[in-house]
Amino acid sequence: MTARSGDQMARRRDRRVYTRSHPALFALLALSRRRSVTRLGGTVLVHGGDAYRHALTRVPLDRTAAGTTGGAARELSGGGALFDQQGTGHRAARRAVADPLGPAGVRRLRPVWREVLDRRLAPLGEGRAVDLVPLARELAGATVRALLDVPGDPELIAEAAGHAAATAVRDHLPGPRPPGTARAAAAATARLEALLCPDAPGEASALRAILAVAAVNTTVAALPRAAAWCADATLWEQAADDRLRPALVDELLRVTAPSPLLPRVAAADADLDGCPVRAGDRLILVARHAARAHSDSPDARHPAPPAVARLVFGAGPHACPGARLARAQLDDTLAALAPYRPAVVRARVDRRAALPSWRTLSVRATSAPREDR
Repeated sequence: MTARSGDQMARRRDRRVYTRSHPALFALLALSRRRSVTRLGGTVLVHGGDAYRHALTRVPLDRTAAGTTGGAARELSGGGALFDQQGTGHRAARRAVADPLGPAGVRRLRPVWREVLDRRLAPLGEGRAVDLVPLARELAGATVRALLDVPGDPELIAEAAGHAAATAVRDHLPGPRPPGTARAAAAATARLEALLCPDAPGEASALRAILAVAAVNTTVAALPRAAAWCADATLWEQAADDRLRPALVDELLRVTAPSPLLPRVAAADADLDGCPVRAGDRLILVARHAARAHSDSPDARHPAPPAVARLVFGAGPHACPGARLARAQLDDTLAALAPYRPAVVRARVDRRAALPSWRTLSVRATSAPREDR
């Protein structure tokens, strides 16, 4: 297989997580991406990298509006949950989140997910297939449990976080809101809060629930998709190279764009690349296109500029504080998989997940690890 054919295979497979879970939305975004900014009634689609960054850093945003990430967080948690805050409250909450996710926090958490990787990937050495989706789910749940210092089964935590996100996903997408969504989302979030913080209701439990939702859903979306890219595009040589792997991690996070859309609402009139924006307009910021995931394939030897690659984590004061953790988890996952050079043997899209994801992504080793690795 040539590099080009492998890249085409990887792109075709990865596209399925969009076309089979949200076909109408994906088609709309694909048709409108030729322009940096496109208005459709009261909705503004933002595809270009500069316009995307401008929208996040220079356009006043209503962070409590319905249909936005902050609005959903406020609706599900009663407010004060990081994503809907501004000013002093946001800075204080962000510090409380960012400190455990800094270098020391990642070092503390690393043995947790490495144990999951070692145990879950052991069957590859015996010639058996491994489904990377339940692996990613347990890894995410175990990490959240350790991060928040709570008891409970990691897989139950991950399942509850996934369900809470899935029930609220309609609030983040264009189109009518199905009846009963708010009630279902509130019930799912209450279940998650009971798992994470049964004795501490209120703002603390709400923040924990939102963190769990963000961490679990992005991890479960990203890790299997990144592994599939490596398998189809024959990137295992880069994944095995300690010098190249950090760049490959950034590249794979760029092309998988675990949170491909950032829904926002303008709080004041503005201009985005020549397109007038009015207060109250809904902004659909397409991280996938801003980071050129749809056009530029991952390559650790010729990576995208950091300013482009990092757009998948947002920009400005509200950029994702978990970026370091996401990179570390993917780095360790690729390092653990690379000696086996696994190939995908079964893939099935999760049509109900909040983020574009695989429901099943099974791989089998094509190479036995060397003893000196």
